[in-house]
Amino acid sequence: MTPTALFQGQTPLAVRMRPTSLDEVAGQSHLLRPGSPLVLLARPDVSTGAATSVILWGPPGTGKTTLAQAIARSSGRRFVELSAVTAGVKDVREVMQEALTQRDLYDHSTILFLDEIHRFTKAQQDALLPGVENGWIVLIAATTENPSFSVISPLLSRSLLLTLQSLTDDDLGLLIDRAVADSRGLGGSVTLDADARAALVRLASGDARRALTALEAAASLAEPAADADEAVDAPTITADDVANAVDRALLRYDRQGDEHYDVISAFIKSIRGSDVDASLHYLARMVEAGEDPRFIARRLVISAAEDIGLADPQALVIAVAAADAVAFIGMPEGRIPLAEATAYLATTAKSNAAYLAIDKAIADVRAGGFGRVPAHLRDAHYPGAKRLGHGKGYIYPHDSDIGVSAQQYLPDDLVGRRYYEPTNHGAERDVQARLDKIRRILGGR
Repeated sequence: MTPTALFQGQTPLAVRMRPTSLDEVAGQSHLLRPGSPLVLLARPDVSTGAATSVILWGPPGTGKTTLAQAIARSSGRRFVELSAVTAGVKDVREVMQEALTQRDLYDHSTILFLDEIHRFTKAQQDALLPGVENGWIVLIAATTENPSFSVISPLLSRSLLLTLQSLTDDDLGLLIDRAVADSRGLGGSVTLDADARAALVRLASGDARRALTALEAAASLAEPAADADEAVDAPTITADDVANAVDRALLRYDRQGDEHYDVISAFIKSIRGSDVDASLHYLARMVEAGEDPRFIARRLVISAAEDIGLADPQALVIAVAAADAVAFIGMPEGRIPLAEATAYLATTAKSNAAYLAIDKAIADVRAGGFGRVPAHLRDAHYPGAKRLGHGKGYIYPHDSDIGVSAQQYLPDDLVGRRYYEPTNHGAERDVQARLDKIRRILGGR
């Protein structure tokens, strides 16, 4: 039988390999310690007792559905699953009524797993409140977006918020190895070489579902190997099989290796070099490879301050706004504000003058060149300060018609020292003209 025939018509591998108990769950060890809320919720001896509803917040493929189903199986509770994409208020109310009936007539407790709760409107979420508050159901809700913004406050206050983390490479490797060997999975009908295993881990980017889906697709392409005596061995999945099965050109992107640093370096240098097309290309590579969008957003903020600065002060505002937007809406929609900020930064005027200025000032300080703060600038608000001469002779700039007064600000040892030298790019041209006048007023610097 060919590998293709072997895997046709079956339930997807990612579904078949879902753990049946919390002991089989890979990752999320911070939520599964002895005595933790999820572990207590899964105990069969409390299946009919009061339990706390939970909201599971984390990236795709981190095990939200898996945890809910494993808890239901272990505890013996009824398990009802709804998706916020297709369910409405009527569906929620029907589940509530049936849960109440099961509790009153048969003493059965019900777990309602609600996937993508962030897609529910306020009215739909309100419909959950009676069941949660009165204990008709134990709600396990899943979301990839920040519940502080996407879940109503009354529901948040009645639930325990638990944050899931992306699976580590070790977690993913364990899942892949288990799927190859387990009878629920590929049952040892194929083998997996080391390069293919590493490629699957890289491709998954912390997403278990993605890893198992890619494994199943690659297994269907693996060819049996024949030895010299024409005996046929089990097919071996190679890195080429993985590459051919998954329509991506990003398998070489290693989130912890050279490609990670090479791509982000090319991204920043393309922005600095004002090549918007190259900048968007490298952004796309990172987005498609599953790079942490917060990492990309942080680099954009740094780029706005380091490479653009006062040539366009709006650049930093836009970069910070993009970072906030990504945190607010999550992915994949977060790619849009990231692209907007990338295009703006790449096409605007550039200046590293502020970046160079602070490094010059730090170099002086580290070399011991800081001196005493001039007496007229020292704090004069505490008792006895005036007797020491603090604040004496200070000129309040707002009393001047032009808002600038001639007086010394730098320590004596650094008088005349210049750190900030504006360029003539963008808005910094205006800064340069104003700064020249200010420095003349301040004392000929």
